[in-house]
Amino acid sequence: MNEIQRTMRSIIQRIATGPELSKDISLDEARLGMQAILDTEVDPVQAGIFMIAMRMKRETDDEQRGVLDAVREATNHAVADVDEVVDIADPYDGYNRCLPASPFLAPVLAECGVPAVSHGLDAVGPKFGVTHRHVLEAAGLPVDLSPADAAARIADPAIGWSYVDQRAFAPKVHDLVPLRGTIVKRQVITTVEVMARPIHGRKKTHLVTGYVHKPYPRIYALLARHAGFDSALLVRGVEGGVVPSLRQKGVCFNYQRMGEEQSFDIDPGELGIEQNIRAVPLPEDLPTTSRPGDEIAVAVDVPATARAAAQAGMAALEGQRGPTYDSLVFSGALILWHLGREQTQHAGADRIRAVLDSGAAARRLR
Repeated sequence: MNEIQRTMRSIIQRIATGPELSKDISLDEARLGMQAILDTEVDPVQAGIFMIAMRMKRETDDEQRGVLDAVREATNHAVADVDEVVDIADPYDGYNRCLPASPFLAPVLAECGVPAVSHGLDAVGPKFGVTHRHVLEAAGLPVDLSPADAAARIADPAIGWSYVDQRAFAPKVHDLVPLRGTIVKRQVITTVEVMARPIHGRKKTHLVTGYVHKPYPRIYALLARHAGFDSALLVRGVEGGVVPSLRQKGVCFNYQRMGEEQSFDIDPGELGIEQNIRAVPLPEDLPTTSRPGDEIAVAVDVPATARAAAQAGMAALEGQRGPTYDSLVFSGALILWHLGREQTQHAGADRIRAVLDSGAAARRLR
């Protein structure tokens, strides 16, 4: 065995010893282990054991930071020629219980003078849902840009936003998608990959991401600071995305200037949003399908759902009222307020509505 193989053997001996005897590893060891996996320097079986053993013993903060360091070192970064960029990091495994509105958030922010990028991939577990890539591709928009080309679109005053795919900005990470599928359950990569930060602003880069479970705001804030995000907005969103429930109050978190995260309350009613549904519903006539080997979940038909989401999103950008419109208003208002572009969330909602009603954001798709 070479030195890398001996290191991985030592790591596995410690982390894969059962719920009571497993030991934690250091940040540097987690980084080295993940780098070895990304560089295909260890056996795929060992790679799978590394990820599932970490999951089963529960990853420490240092272990997550180490894996994040390896992912970021494998990322092709680009700097957009703008002072600030908002990084919209929705779950890479997508949506399967609602039509996602968030793929159209970036052009809305761009029309508000806030350059924005979203990122993701085609399909990954555990959900294998509808992703930003699916929806934007269904809308006829480019989804295979290099990081440099995406940065150029963000810097273009007539566009101001872009999507960049993991296949383009972190191909070694993307190559692990089949392995992650065989593992079935969520692994540490699922947590850290949204923090890759492929596009930077010249001065500042701000993270917007979502969560469902209560332990994650602290973890995401920790990782966001480690990745160098100047600020972070952590939204308790539907399916772990960046759009909160349209019908109930909630709690979100944010930090500014690398500081500690703080919680704050949100209420859709205070922003003039009156919906009796949590999110954009799936059309009743939408076909469903099943995934081979998955006896638990009935999956949505991804292409059909992506087309429905694209149609709803483009209609909302043209000012058509409804749950997609309200989703963009709610999430956009939180972002403008978080960035200090508006003094109140209510003022942010009014500004987003004005942009949608004007149809100006829709022109940024063309």
